[in-house]
Amino acid sequence: MEVKELVDLYDENRLPLGRTAERQGKKGPGEYRMVVHVCLFDSRGRLLIQQRTAEKHIWPGLWDVSVGGGVDAGETSRQGAEREFREELGVSLDLSGRRPSVTVNFEGGFDDFFIVTGDLKPEELICQKEEVAAVRYAGLDEVLDMVDGGSFIPYPKSFLRFLFDMREQFGFPTK
Repeated sequence: MEVKELVDLYDENRLPLGRTAERQGKKGPGEYRMVVHVCLFDSRGRLLIQQRTAEKHIWPGLWDVSVGGGVDAGETSRQGAEREFREELGVSLDLSGRRPSVTVNFEGGFDDFFIVTGDLKPEELICQKEEVAAVRYAGLDEVLDMVDGGSFIPYPKSFLRFLFDMREQFGFPTK
């Protein structure tokens, strides 16, 4: 029996509606969900990127920022980011007392990006085989070239530049 993943629903002001829905299910008018991303930069200013597995429903096989996923019902954005980081890369991340570095509104909800710094070694990460095919570090120019070549999720290039620019202001060490 397949377990249905539930998400909390929010209004346009990000106030909880007190209802849940299936993660991939259609939402009603004025109903939004929350997703998170974590961008891990190393001490050389490179972004840890992950290649999504070919089995993913959205953007299969493409490269993405370090970690991303939906926030489960009952979780805060921070808790969702910590869980996704642990699940996808096998490393605990403590975001206590931290707010998202930036929030992007998208058609279906709110996308919180947490920017962190740390020198994790890709070969020591325990990648979630259902989600992550590979991980490695890349600089801004390489990521932008990947977007142009169609191998990276097509974020606006100005947004990717912004994430790289903000790493020193919002980044903080992983534990």
